[in-house]
Amino acid sequence: QVQLVESGGGLVQAGGSLTLSCAASGSTLSINPIGWYRQAPGKQRELVATISSGGTPVYADSVKGRFTISRDNAKNTLYLQMNSLKFEDTAVYYCQGERYTSYGTRIVTWGQGTQVTVSS
Repeated sequence: QVQLVESGGGLVQAGGSLTLSCAASGSTLSINPIGWYRQAPGKQRELVATISSGGTPVYADSVKGRFTISRDNAKNTLYLQMNSLKFEDTAVYYCQGERYTSYGTRIVTWGQGTQVTVSS
């Protein structure tokens, strides 16, 4: 079964850094990790950053200048480098991926999430 597996979350002090990784397991050729979302307690899931097939990133205003999204195409792995972390960055971070069926239908897939906790 193809799935996305996130890693790299944890507890960090405000001002610190973490790097999240998202790798596709299973038939890695069939799914592409494309973005990061997060969900804080009591809030809706929100976009953090996405990256196009050409490598163009898009960031939420709240993380611009602090977070960097990147992808290693050879490993089919997505990264999120998070610097200058703030208390309000505390959330479960989810990797989003996409794949296409033989009919060309786009299917969005989510990882299980990784907890990021920033202590103030």
